[in-house]
Amino acid sequence: MSISPDDASSSAHEDRPLHEDQPLHEDQPLHEDQLWPRAGGWPAPTGPTDAVLVGLPAHRTSLSPTGAHATPAAVRDALRRFSGAVLGPTPVDVQTALRIADAGDVSEPDGREGEERVRTRVRELVADTGLLIALGGDNSVTYATAQGAGATGMITLDAHFDLRDGESNGSPVRRLIEDGLDPARIVQIGIADFANSIAYARRAADLGITVITLDDVRRRGADDVMIQALDIAGAAGPVHLDIDVDVCDRAVAPGCPASVPGGLQAWELRALVRGAASDPRVRSADIVEVDATADAADGRTVRLAALCVLELLAGRAIA
Repeated sequence: MSISPDDASSSAHEDRPLHEDQPLHEDQPLHEDQLWPRAGGWPAPTGPTDAVLVGLPAHRTSLSPTGAHATPAAVRDALRRFSGAVLGPTPVDVQTALRIADAGDVSEPDGREGEERVRTRVRELVADTGLLIALGGDNSVTYATAQGAGATGMITLDAHFDLRDGESNGSPVRRLIEDGLDPARIVQIGIADFANSIAYARRAADLGITVITLDDVRRRGADDVMIQALDIAGAAGPVHLDIDVDVCDRAVAPGCPASVPGGLQAWELRALVRGAASDPRVRSADIVEVDATADAADGRTVRLAALCVLELLAGRAIA
């Protein structure tokens, strides 16, 4: 898998070296088999689509040092390691069941001007697709993506509230509320002990956000939790799904700067993502907070992000 930064633009975090044991390139090419078509490699959009990808390599306002700007390209590479086949009583290949396109990256998505570029591009794409999938980048992209998609409700899969003051990857939920998103239509799933403060927990409660903790997910199960979340977030219109991969256990997401031991397992995240995407009210999603330059040597975090793309497509294809 090729994992390399998009460019050499200056940043407070870009001088941080890659892990010494992480390969930038794998010498052995992927085996090609016409009976095992690989996922990814989708064309640019030329008309209506069922799903469209767009890369949002934001990283400049991250609270933790990150190389998340390298992640959209890394996820696209990782998709080639998987097929589009969903198995079951009636197997379905999402790549033949759906019209899928890749709109490339929005350049320089950070800052106020970058956010406006994101809003504009998302607005263009969402008008002609059933599901927009944004590849971050850090969690700051959630703000402009949800606005561009016209979301009236939001579900976050995240260990953190993202209600901080200021403008960073820790503030998109607060900024959306201040700009008019009804907090009664926000559901936060996977909020974790010891990863937040009492002050922000009180802020969420005072705002009327529905919080489903990590323990609640484990006790109730993904299906039950997502049914509740969709009923709340989707009551007034389109829903944006924020998939912050740091909701996962650090063992499966070492490439997320803020992931903690004891988070969701990979299968739990995948089940939640597929469940959300099966509802047509979910019109947009982002996959964020993966630092491809800090991943384990086996690329497990980036591969999990790629699987989240496929789970979104699966939710649409078999709904």
